[in-house]
Amino acid sequence: MTQIQPVILAGGSGSRLWPLSRKLYPKQLLCLTGELSLLQNTLLRACNLPDVLPPIVVVGESHRHVTLAQIDELGAVVQAKEMSVLLEPSGRNTAPAVAGVAQFCRQRGDDDGVVLLVLPADHVISKPEAFSRVVEEAVVLTAKGAVVTFGIRPGAPETGYGYIEQGEDSAILSFKEKPDEETAARYLQQGNFLWNSGMFAFTLGTILTELEHYAPEILSAMGQAVVRGTRDDRFFRFDAESMAESPEDSIDYALMEKTQNAAVVPASIGWSDIGSWKALWDVQKKDENGNVTSGDVILEGVKNCIIESHKHLVAAVGLEDTLVIETDDAVMVAPMSHAQDVKKVVNILKKAKRSEYNVHTTVYRPWGSYTVLEIQPRFQIKRITVTPGASLSLQKHHHRNEHWVVVSGTARVTNGESVKLVYENEAAYIPAGNVHRLENPGVIPLELIETQLGSYLGEDDIVRFEDAYGRKGEQ
Repeated sequence: MTQIQPVILAGGSGSRLWPLSRKLYPKQLLCLTGELSLLQNTLLRACNLPDVLPPIVVVGESHRHVTLAQIDELGAVVQAKEMSVLLEPSGRNTAPAVAGVAQFCRQRGDDDGVVLLVLPADHVISKPEAFSRVVEEAVVLTAKGAVVTFGIRPGAPETGYGYIEQGEDSAILSFKEKPDEETAARYLQQGNFLWNSGMFAFTLGTILTELEHYAPEILSAMGQAVVRGTRDDRFFRFDAESMAESPEDSIDYALMEKTQNAAVVPASIGWSDIGSWKALWDVQKKDENGNVTSGDVILEGVKNCIIESHKHLVAAVGLEDTLVIETDDAVMVAPMSHAQDVKKVVNILKKAKRSEYNVHTTVYRPWGSYTVLEIQPRFQIKRITVTPGASLSLQKHHHRNEHWVVVSGTARVTNGESVKLVYENEAAYIPAGNVHRLENPGVIPLELIETQLGSYLGEDDIVRFEDAYGRKGEQ
C-alpha cells in the first residue's frame, strides 16, 4: 500500500479575521468552529486517512511553542511524539515550504513513492468521508507521476478564490486569478471551473524532479536549509541564511502553472478556507434570523449578521448583513459585503506599529501565558499564569522594576543570589538590573499579578541568560 505523508502548512496569519486573528496568534490556532482549533481539526482529519505516517507540520518560529502545545493536546491520536515540526525562520510562501519538506524527507531516507499530501492548517472540511475518497483518487494519479491539486466544486460565483479550468478527465486547461463578479458568474455557468483549494498531492520523487526542472533555485536553497538545519528538542529548524537565499513564491506560480503533469481532482467536501468573516458566517450554525452569535450578545431586529463578544455585553439593534467583533482591546464593525477589506485595517495597524496588529491582551508563551490588565506611560499590570513544572527564562531588565504577588499556587523565585518559595498572598520585588527567574514547582497552575514600573515597559527590554525553550538571547 502507498504510504501518505501529511504535510500541514501552518505559517499563515489570517489577517482578514482580525481582531480575533493576530500575527502572533493566527487563525489556524483559533477555535472558530468548535472546541478544537483549525490546526487540530486538520491534524485529526489527516490522521484518519489509511496508511498515513505521522504528520509533518511547517510553522513559523514565533508560533512554535503554542503550535506544539496544541499538537500535544491531541496526544497519541495524531502520533504527537512521532511528528516532525519544521520551523521557518522567515516566511517565503508555499513553494519554499514544500521544497523544504521534500528535502527533509529525502535527507531522512523516505522512499520516492511516498505521497506528500499538502494541507493548509486553516481550512474547514465538513465532509471527512468525502475528503478521504478524493484523497484516494489523488493517490492513484500520483502513482502515474501527476502533480495533483484539489479543485472545489463552486456553490456560488465567489470572487475571493482563484479558479481552475478543468479539461477532460483530470486535465487542467488553465489557472485563473481571482475574478470579478461577472467573470465568476460566467465560470459558474460554464460548469468546468473549480475553486483552487491550495491542497496538493504528489510523490516525493515527482515533486523533487518537478522542482528541479521548474524551480531549481528554490529547491537548491531549501536543500541547503535542510543540510545546515539544526534540531532543537522536538523541532527541526531550517537554516535561516540558506532559506533567505530562496526566491519567495507560491507553489501555484512556481510549479503548478508550468508543469506538464498537473492534474485536478474535483471535490465536494464541505470546504471553506475561512478567508473572511463572511466565509466563517457561511459555515456556522445560524438562528432563525440568520445570525451567528457568540458571547454576551443581545439582538433586536437583527438579520444575517455575525456578532461576537469576548469581554463586554454587545447589544445590536436593526442591523442587517453586518459583522461586529468585540475583543478585549478592539472592536471591528463592517458590512458583510466588505469582509475582505478587514485586511486593509490590519495594514494600517501594521504601518502605525500598533500592538493590536501583533498580539492580543493575552499572549501565550511556552511556559504559560500573560494577560495585560492595564498599561499606562510608567506602569503596567499583568496577570501571569505558569504551567506546573514550567519556568520563565533566567533574565534581567534594564528599565523596569517588577512586583509579583502570588494569587494561587507556589512560586520559586530566583532574585539575584536569593532563591526562595513564595506562597499565596505573598510578594516578591525584582529591582531593575537584577537577574531573576520565576518557576512553578507545584502541580497546579501558578497565578500571580505582576506590576511593572519604569521608564520603558516594552517586551524587548529583556536579556535572557538561560532558557528551557531555546530562546536564549531572543528579544
